[in-house]
Amino acid sequence: MSKRVHDEPAFVLHRYDWSETSLILEVFGRGQGRIALVAKGVKRPTSQFRPVLLPLQPLLLSWGGEAEVRTLKSAQWQGGHVMPTGDALLAGSYLNELLMRLLARDDPHPRLFDDYALAVQLLSERSEAQPLILRAFELVLLRDAGFLPDLAREGSSLQPLDPALPYVLQPEAGLRQAHADDPHVMAGHDWLALQAALETDTPLLAAMRASLPVMPALRAQLRTLLHYHSGVQVFRTRQLMLDAHALTRPRPDAVLPQAPA
Repeated sequence: MSKRVHDEPAFVLHRYDWSETSLILEVFGRGQGRIALVAKGVKRPTSQFRPVLLPLQPLLLSWGGEAEVRTLKSAQWQGGHVMPTGDALLAGSYLNELLMRLLARDDPHPRLFDDYALAVQLLSERSEAQPLILRAFELVLLRDAGFLPDLAREGSSLQPLDPALPYVLQPEAGLRQAHADDPHVMAGHDWLALQAALETDTPLLAAMRASLPVMPALRAQLRTLLHYHSGVQVFRTRQLMLDAHALTRPRPDAVLPQAPA
């Protein structure tokens, strides 16, 4: 008997061409985790799925099958926030790439799903908070995927952090006391605040608040972990964001207009 899943809250993370009329969807479901679905005939102009299966939109999906790639049966838009645009769209695509690279298939993460849904909503409503949203989601993702050590203790000794001393985060080794030549260090009290935030009932929002005082250093610390565990040096969507920002900066050799006489 093939397994059927009905009305699963889900988001489309990525889409691949499968045939002239069909797509393979990478989907993040609340109760099923990251899975692959084939959407047959979705590229036909008459397909009812075509305007629904978009990234960063809350959906209810139904599917069946026991193979690695299941078959999509129905898709409904849940409503709610509008789709992010501009920089927020690129930021949401970055979150999708993180999920694709760091989560195994068929591994449910319902708590992370709720944090992701909130992050996407915040990106569409509060574009000025984009850096805080990204840092907070990186934290909750690393925690739920099992890649974030206890931020209240040293990695080797497991002793509680000294709030006044500086520390750095290392892949596989956890936190260690910083050396004089370590860049992007963070004080023990900042790491403790982040750990406390992750233990609240609203970890994404709490992590946004705790990240605010340490944004540049935290970005560098988390990037080391993300690159290590994903096996890439540069995330594609992050490079797109950097390239887009570079195009909007004024050229240093641009000739300034002359003031009117």
